Amino acid sequence: MAVNSFILYNGEYHYRDEFGLSFKNRAFCYGDALFETMHANGTEIQFFEDHLNRLRYGMEILKMEVPTVIETGFIEKEIIKLLHKNKLYQGVRIRLSVFRNEGGKYTPADNNVSYLVDTEHIENDKYKLNQKGLIIDIFNDIKKPVNTFSNLKSANALLFVMAGNYAKENNLGDCILLNNCGNIVEGISSNIFLIKGDTISTPPLKDGPVAGIMRKQILKIADSNGLKIEFENSLKETHLLNADEIFFTNSISGIRWVLAYKDRRYFNNIARQFVDKLNMLAFKNGSH
Repeated sequence: MAVNSFILYNGEYHYRDEFGLSFKNRAFCYGDALFETMHANGTEIQFFEDHLNRLRYGMEILKMEVPTVIETGFIEKEIIKLLHKNKLYQGVRIRLSVFRNEGGKYTPADNNVSYLVDTEHIENDKYKLNQKGLIIDIFNDIKKPVNTFSNLKSANALLFVMAGNYAKENNLGDCILLNNCGNIVEGISSNIFLIKGDTISTPPLKDGPVAGIMRKQILKIADSNGLKIEFENSLKETHLLNADEIFFTNSISGIRWVLAYKDRRYFNNIARQFVDKLNMLAFKNGSH
């Protein structure tokens, strides 16, 4: 049997190639779903409780019934069993999706949900800084709306898909999304941080970024290392042009530093320090 050949669906393990979802699935039909993307090293899932709390919060906002396995956190044991079944003992990307069960049209028949977990091997068993800095730009074509859903990780991702296409067409490492007020929000799949002197800044949640798990860890590291933290004021393009460093963060890549925005060039001194501190925080149990 090929490595990494199982998925987990509602507590049961299925061969990946033999499993399929109904064409009536509400994630497919209406984007009626949330997901968490998690990093694991061996069978240690990084920041699992933070991911689970964010998922529960999103389900509450969307009025989804939270299954007992998610409410109690028992799903962690199910995921670890999946990692063993797939013989994944180093770097792993885990995607946990929850979607309202099929039935109804826009108005669901009920609020019960199903969950699905898929896993795949990735190269980075720990977080490593990118050797080549990213070249970035601003994606101006579509603005991110600011509402109750803005901070959630939902299956409604057309904005990010279009931003990804823009980055690909323009040979960019990433690009920055703006909200309707023209404020910086985030990257395609990442939160964004700016360093200026001894101050670290990131867009406030009120401006619409996803409430990133890695965002939370970086703010914790910044606080413990004496940096001045600014996450309440909006950021504009002028802040990009005046920054000493810019980096993106997410749960899979950790930290990715930016080399250039337009004619501006950036350092990566803080980014390098933070990667080491992030690994100390993420792998405190000493897994290798």
